[in-house]
Amino acid sequence: MGAGVVKSGGGAGGRRRRSGRANRHVMSEINVTPFVDVMLVLLIIFMVAAPLLTVGVPVELPETAAGALPTEQEEPLTITLTADGQMMIQTTETARDDLIPKLRAIAAERADNKVFLRADGAIPYNDVVQIMGALNAAGFNNIGLVTDTGGPALDGQGG
Repeated sequence: MGAGVVKSGGGAGGRRRRSGRANRHVMSEINVTPFVDVMLVLLIIFMVAAPLLTVGVPVELPETAAGALPTEQEEPLTITLTADGQMMIQTTETARDDLIPKLRAIAAERADNKVFLRADGAIPYNDVVQIMGALNAAGFNNIGLVTDTGGPALDGQGG
């Protein structure tokens, strides 16, 4: 990022001017190498960090043709039901008897009453509906069911 001075050898017939000052033009060039280096480092950091931002409980979600919900201001509360019967609040395992008291304590601290319910596709519908009732009893009446995209659209078009 330096600027240099270039002397121009102008004048009639290629002669140099003999006066004390020659025509001088400032030459400025931008050195983009440090900029590219910084961008590549940031790219690598984001590529490494992006997979770590997902919820870490593995669940086989059912597939639907529904679109994604808009993004939220605060981190969404996620309840996960696994195929082997475990229930998680975010990534913390919770007993079914402790669910409503914990959710009420969480609801008192949060500004938003939205919760995402992730249930394995092998879970019986009855169990999912019972958890939805518990969420409603705890004060979370805005429940989003999390699914994978690409499932059947039920309009004859396929998935």
